[in-house]
Amino acid sequence: MPDFIKTQNNFANGEVSPEFYSHDNLNGLMRLENMDVMSGGGLKRRDGLEIVNNIPSDARLVPFSVAEDEEYLLVLGAQHIYVYRDGKLCDNLLSPWNINDLAKLQYAQRFGTMIFVHPEFRPMVLKKYGEDFELIAFDFVRNDENMNEMIPFMRFEDSENITITISANSAGNNFATLTTNRDFWTPDSVGSRVLVQSRQWLVDTYIDATHVRAYTNGAYSASSGATSDWGEAAFSNRRGWPCSITFHQDRLVFGGSRDYPSGIWLSKVGHHNNFDAGTGLDDEAIFITLLSQQRQHICTVVSSDNLQILTSVGEWAISNKPLTPSSVEIKQHTSVGSVASRYLPPQKIEGATVFISAGRKDIRELTLDELGENYNATDLCAYSKHLMKNPIDIAYNDSTRQLFVVLENGDIAVLNQNSALGISAWGVYKTQGDFRSVAVLDGTTYVIVRRDEIYNLEKFQSGVFNDAGQYGFSFNASALPIHSGAHDIKKYRIRKISVRVLNTKSIEINGMRVSLPNEIYAPDSDGYSGDISVNILGSVRNKIASPWVISGSEQLPTTVLSVAVHGFYTI
Repeated sequence: MPDFIKTQNNFANGEVSPEFYSHDNLNGLMRLENMDVMSGGGLKRRDGLEIVNNIPSDARLVPFSVAEDEEYLLVLGAQHIYVYRDGKLCDNLLSPWNINDLAKLQYAQRFGTMIFVHPEFRPMVLKKYGEDFELIAFDFVRNDENMNEMIPFMRFEDSENITITISANSAGNNFATLTTNRDFWTPDSVGSRVLVQSRQWLVDTYIDATHVRAYTNGAYSASSGATSDWGEAAFSNRRGWPCSITFHQDRLVFGGSRDYPSGIWLSKVGHHNNFDAGTGLDDEAIFITLLSQQRQHICTVVSSDNLQILTSVGEWAISNKPLTPSSVEIKQHTSVGSVASRYLPPQKIEGATVFISAGRKDIRELTLDELGENYNATDLCAYSKHLMKNPIDIAYNDSTRQLFVVLENGDIAVLNQNSALGISAWGVYKTQGDFRSVAVLDGTTYVIVRRDEIYNLEKFQSGVFNDAGQYGFSFNASALPIHSGAHDIKKYRIRKISVRVLNTKSIEINGMRVSLPNEIYAPDSDGYSGDISVNILGSVRNKIASPWVISGSEQLPTTVLSVAVHGFYTI
């Protein structure tokens, strides 16, 4: 019966899926719960949670950085935006969005202004004036001469073969009746703009499905007949509003809308409320439609080295520098697809764009190849797909190199990543309650947690070993099955398990609490550093059993550098 010593001093692959248990080249674990993989490859009990404040209902977190030393956290709740700074509530604004609307709410920030978009609502602008905040409707700039809005106009699919006749209306010289050749208008047409005879018409009255009343700026001439040369405003209550948003090369970019999901609208350079295409000069607005064999539904747009466009079926990019109306090189690079049912903001990690795939079963990293010409969408959770249980929120903490993915079941899947050191380790955070949202602000990770139907804004805090001041949490790291190279093990017996710890005050090995030499429970003490061991008796016949489990539930620090298994096996 050969002896063996199996030592693991690197846990860089984190928790891996069962289908990889037979691989002997992974530095992984069968289970990693409430522990982090450190830069050196060891394991550490996760930080605890401190309550920042109670909040009235479920909410979504959005970071808002006005300046380097002026950071705010937005808590978007039911028709309210709560503004926090340094853990204190500093403003409470009314908003048009209910809880169910928040899933599709997207946003982009430039200096002290943040713009929110939702396919069912007019965009809203959050601004900071002195010590006060204001949430106002986004307005397209108006031409001083004729008061026309600099909004894009286009033809939608259901307007093909529709003609319009302009006739006088008794309401006044600048009013007219717009008549279509078949049913077209709806009550939602009121408030929308129509471009006919090179004039903008604002619909103010719905008459019936073929007639509306509209007015224009100044006198006009009634048309001698029906015309097919007309267009509608791209955005309105009837046609919906932009679905996604970013800033790119000093242009405001809208990606997709409710009724035109494959369109991309870019504002005039430096004039983010002006979408007038004009005569096609280099700084004027741009409109693009994604064309492919598959119908493209734009999920989000990302400003990186290129303008990245993530759709429900693939990943596109516009690479022109500068981007002008006459030079638009757009290309689909990959065919993974993103989540369309809710907004899961892509994260910038080490120069890559990280997004959640359409099936919400993996996390992809969008990177350019060595030549800087083509994008690849690498799977970041290839070994840990079992953890991806319907993500509902995502955020990256650059200070701790951690990607947090809130799951529908109330857990958080956490990726500890450091490419330079070969660390790419997934694990799970659990708490007594459900995680609902996550955001990172100034190096601190904030979460919304539901505990007994009470919602808290909380933050992870170093040196804290419980959650919300009262809830203890257990941690667990379980080893992968033991392998013996080319031998087929019938059974093995473990004699001893040795663990090297650092600044540790409490630890259990295979369910047995270990007494640490010179145990000191004082909060400010460093704890024990060195080797500890337990003797184990009994044979193991289950080839996929975990040979060791490091765990604990006491509110004390634990750090594991390595684990060694001493025993013998029978072949």
